[in-house]
Amino acid sequence: MPTASEVIETINARAKEVGVRVRLHAAEIDGTRRIGIDEHTPVVTASVFKVPVALELAKQAAEGVLDLGEPVTVPPGHPTPSPYGLATFRHEVTMSWYDLAILMIGISDNVATDLILDRVGKAATGENLRRLGFEHTTVSQDCGETLRSIGEDLGISYEDDERLLTELPLEKLTALRALRPERTCATTAEEITRLLGLIWRDEAASPTACADVRRWLELQVWPHRLRSGFPDDGIRVGGKTGTLPTVRNEVGVVEYPDGGRYAVGIFTDAVDGRSRVPERDAFIGFAAARAVEWLRLPEAAVE
Repeated sequence: MPTASEVIETINARAKEVGVRVRLHAAEIDGTRRIGIDEHTPVVTASVFKVPVALELAKQAAEGVLDLGEPVTVPPGHPTPSPYGLATFRHEVTMSWYDLAILMIGISDNVATDLILDRVGKAATGENLRRLGFEHTTVSQDCGETLRSIGEDLGISYEDDERLLTELPLEKLTALRALRPERTCATTAEEITRLLGLIWRDEAASPTACADVRRWLELQVWPHRLRSGFPDDGIRVGGKTGTLPTVRNEVGVVEYPDGGRYAVGIFTDAVDGRSRVPERDAFIGFAAARAVEWLRLPEAAVE
């Protein structure tokens, strides 16, 4: 049976092979076992920040501050770019806040996110995080602000297309405000798994609010990161990706048929600016699987 140190060594060796640095935390949701790699180091969330935004939306709805069924009309031409969803629509569309949340989490729709965050407020989202005891998890920008900062730093019009940046020197990319935790939305691997645990145990807000967030996370469509490590149809995975130049993240919960539930947060940054490196996406699934497999070992086997 591998020790925790051996599991960490295996994950770090694979990270080096694919050209990324990793920060990781995995934890039993219904127990005390943990495993981590630099899990208390602040990291850029990228779109992972949409998890606390979703929680704030569900919380305000459960408290009667807003109605998730209220219709929201979205005309074409919203200023926030996004490679998916509403930014690609040609015609006006009307949907509810609940439906916008499905887009925000399910396909990481930036326009849906900015509409929701404008409705619930950054201040309220941050206050709730502080109430829950999170020191390093922040929602300081919406998607439009983050993407505009990249354009401003590089002196270009950036439309959320990393292919435009692949020829830039790495040092120019890593200097971007959007890639510095102190200048953008941030968390730690440990804090985000703790937040997921609270949501899955109905402790982050009311049971109704937590159930809404869980359903949105379970509707995520991307199979190439966290889900790639758990191909068994009997294993449920709900999560949220995060993507920025050189950054590939995913956080989520893995649920086994025997009732075992595990929160996982994996944050990576690359040694180069290439935008399409499938093995780096797959590494997230690899690392998550190794960590969760160790958590599932009998206690006596790892003592």
